This record gives sequence, C-alpha cells and structure tokens, in this order.
Amino acid sequence: MPQHEIEALPAEGDRAGRPEVLVVVPARGGSKSIPRKNIRLLAGHPLVAYSIAAARAARCVTRIVVSTDDAEIAAVAHSYGAEVPFLRPEELARDDTRDLPVFAHALQRLAQAEGYHPDFVVHLRPTSPLCRPEWIDRAVDLLCSKPAADSVRSVAPPGHTPYKMWRIDPTTGLLAPLLTVAGLPEPYNSPRQLLPECWWQTGHVDAVRPATILAHGSMTGAAILPLTVDPQYAVDIDTPMDWEMAEIQIRSGTLDVTLPRRSEPERMPRESA
Repeated sequence: MPQHEIEALPAEGDRAGRPEVLVVVPARGGSKSIPRKNIRLLAGHPLVAYSIAAARAARCVTRIVVSTDDAEIAAVAHSYGAEVPFLRPEELARDDTRDLPVFAHALQRLAQAEGYHPDFVVHLRPTSPLCRPEWIDRAVDLLCSKPAADSVRSVAPPGHTPYKMWRIDPTTGLLAPLLTVAGLPEPYNSPRQLLPECWWQTGHVDAVRPATILAHGSMTGAAILPLTVDPQYAVDIDTPMDWEMAEIQIRSGTLDVTLPRRSEPERMPRESA
C-alpha cells in the first residue's frame, strides 16, 4: 500500500524563519452514530491517528495538539505522536458544540499556559482520515502568500450539482428549486455544462489565522481561499456505512494513504481542564 514516510517534528532550533503552524485535531469522547469513533480501529489504527499521521508527514507543521475531553483518547493520541496538553471541558464536548469555541479554547489555553501564539492554525478532522500531507502544506503556503485572506478550505467538485436539487415548499407541498440561475429559467432541466461551476467542502483541511478565530469570532472569516483536492479521497465518516467505505479504500491500496505509526512526543498529556 502506498504511504508517506512520517518524520519527527523539527526541534525548536530548526524552525528559525519558519512560521509556527499549529495543527489542532478535535476528538471528543462522545459519538452517537459510531460509539467511541475516534479510537475505533480503522484498517488497524485508531481513527484519530490518521489525522495525526498526516500532520506529522507535512513539512510545514511545527506542533500537533489533540483537543479532547476523554483521557483514553488523550492517551491514544499521545502514543501516535500528538500532544494533549489539556483536557477539553465537558461543556465544549457536547453533540451541538461548534468548532469555534473548541478552537478558541485551545488557543487561549496554550497562550495562557505557555505564552504560545502560532502564526497559523490548521484544522484536521478525524472524520476525514484520507488527508494527504501535501494538502496541509499547500493550504499553509496559500495563506502565507495571500495576506488579505482569512482562511483556506479544501474543496472538490461535487458528485451532484446543487442546481438540480430541490426543497419541498411547506405550504404547498410542491417541489421548489433549491437554486436559481440568472438568465436560465429552468436550471434543473438544463445540461450540467450550462450550469455554474460548484465546489463542495470536503472537510480534509482548514487553515486559518488565529486572529480570525479570536478577534473576529469565525472559523473562516469572509475571505476564504479554495484548496482543490482529489475527490477520490473525500470520505466523511458519520455512519457505519461511511466507515466500511473508508476501510475498503484504505485496504485496497489504490490511494496514497498516510498510515499512522506510534511515537513518543516530548509533552505528556495532563488531566486538568
């Protein structure tokens, strides 16, 4: 099976002149559709380990932190090469918790405890385990090269255009088009070639400036750059069927998958919130 070579993160003395790039992997303990999803074995490794492996293989990443409320997940993340310098409080690990307070909490804790202030923050979701390390590097490079941009988000062509999607009018019960196109009366009856180009956010990589999170209260800001990725890798694990599909893709050997390996990082997980 193709895989990237995972190297240890550079020592502080090797980072001169490089931006400080923090990867945050959110991995809470609760999961309804797939219990204990983040540490369940996917093709022989815990799900959370794939995001850690991609971050470790990226050349730009200088630090990897897993944000979790769960001591068992913390131990697994640590064993695969991530730091867990704090445990996330319970109120930030509920089913309806959004990403913004989780990332704000991580940045604030690191700033308060260590005086640590990264230049860029990269969001890697365990539910998108087929992330390629070079996408992380490209996302950070894009953000570095465009000072006016707030963030970068990975996108791919959708399997179905939203211009052929519908909603049901709650008053009449009739179908109504989800989107319209100026100058095109019936886009849902038009060839795809005549419809506007669309992109679907894959969930693989988000790169964002810390100020966008802390000062502007947004995970993206208004100026979002696209990072186009191969849709073959677009797996979003939310159901048991999604899990089976990801398992097949990894074990097939047809994709360039970064396989996790265990490692012992310098910082040990701490139990305090």
